Amino acid sequence: MALKLAHALGAEVTLFSRSAGKTEEAKSLGADAVIISTDPVQMDSVKSKFDLIIDTVPYVHDLNPYVQTLHTSGTLVLVGFLGNLEPMLNTAPLVLGRKSIAGSLIGGIAETQELLDFCGQHNIVSEIELIKMQDINLAYERMLKSDVRYRFVIDMQSLKN
Repeated sequence: MALKLAHALGAEVTLFSRSAGKTEEAKSLGADAVIISTDPVQMDSVKSKFDLIIDTVPYVHDLNPYVQTLHTSGTLVLVGFLGNLEPMLNTAPLVLGRKSIAGSLIGGIAETQELLDFCGQHNIVSEIELIKMQDINLAYERMLKSDVRYRFVIDMQSLKN
């Protein structure tokens, strides 16, 4: 959704990914570029480039390489992870480059309605995988294996079967 929303807002959108397998899909969702975060050459090529990074990763990960890609006065916003950061954050690039790390959850009712209205105006919808209720255990197993690209949505019609 972040790719779609940023694209609809007119931003130049870059996705960081650990593998190249998401490149075409990311571009179809609105990314202009994909940077493989495990490739030091690609990461070095975007050093000091970004004004804003929205970090949606829901687990502990090293923020230090991403801070290096922020432009002066740039901000990295955590929206996916709640908890202690590991490894330790190197504050030198933050202080010397006027860079910030921030966090955000969801907005209030007015902001949520504004977002829904924007999505409606721009035909932005969630990517989902529709599953039958009978496959809920399989879906759970896939989730444990991190074999889920999009949100699972249960087809309520499958309750009749």
